[in-house]
Amino acid sequence: MLIKFAIDDFLGEKQLLNASEHTMRNYRSFFKGLLEWFRENNITHIEDVSTNTLRLYLMYCKEELHNGSNTVNTKLKNLKALFNHLIENEFIEHNPCLKLKKQITDERIEVFNDNHIRIMLRYFRRIKRKDHEFTAYRNTIIIKTLLGTGIRLGELHGLKWSDITKSYITVFGKSRRHETVPLASKLYDELEDWRRYQQQYFNSECVYVFVDRSGVQMSYEALKSMFKGLQNALGFKDTRLSAHTFRHTFAHRYIMAGGDVFSLQKILRHSTLSMTEKYLALWGSALQEQNEKFNPLNHMDI
Repeated sequence: MLIKFAIDDFLGEKQLLNASEHTMRNYRSFFKGLLEWFRENNITHIEDVSTNTLRLYLMYCKEELHNGSNTVNTKLKNLKALFNHLIENEFIEHNPCLKLKKQITDERIEVFNDNHIRIMLRYFRRIKRKDHEFTAYRNTIIIKTLLGTGIRLGELHGLKWSDITKSYITVFGKSRRHETVPLASKLYDELEDWRRYQQQYFNSECVYVFVDRSGVQMSYEALKSMFKGLQNALGFKDTRLSAHTFRHTFAHRYIMAGGDVFSLQKILRHSTLSMTEKYLALWGSALQEQNEKFNPLNHMDI
């Protein structure tokens, strides 16, 4: 079976099972790169893919593409999903992924400090060209929205003005459900200012919160490119400049300020406590301070 046909069959089934747009986008991006590597190595049929073939591909991702351990593990997860599908549908008899193991990952989760955030916002404020004013203002609001809500980039991408109230926003979450996220009054005011600016700029009401200079919803790729451009311009060496780092930063600040893990889980909409607990394990010094402050024994004369 041609590798291209195998991948198309897998994607077709995922589409049939109503996988989210975000999931399908990630699959297509991954398999596009995988197909290019197979072509460069003259591998065309799925039966010719061995465990060693996949190991060489993952080594290429790590050494040539400079993918980190988490990215390599995500690619391995995608490969396992593909070959499990092929086994289940009896296209192949042996699964070459079975002997491949996940890489040990660094448990450090990167977050932005106050200086990182100030530098990003100052960068946009100092853009003086009139024709770039709209983009600079929009990107500033993107940063403040991610920092103030902890939502994912895909959720921000689909955000409409009709999704925003004074106390919460509604997002189409990772679980393919509409979910609500609390909205701080300060961020609500910022969004209202941006809305008025939009109305004046286009002389009409936009449907989406984040649009390009023609009033059309920003593409997901354009949003990702914004962060790549910002990283190239600012050159942060000590942290990864990405939309997801804002989500980690939200969690970090929430815990450090004394927020409880159960409320954080609800705000971030983690299906289980495992990821939220990972934040607690990493930033446990804050827990010690909170325990000292609120421990009942410290406030009882016994």
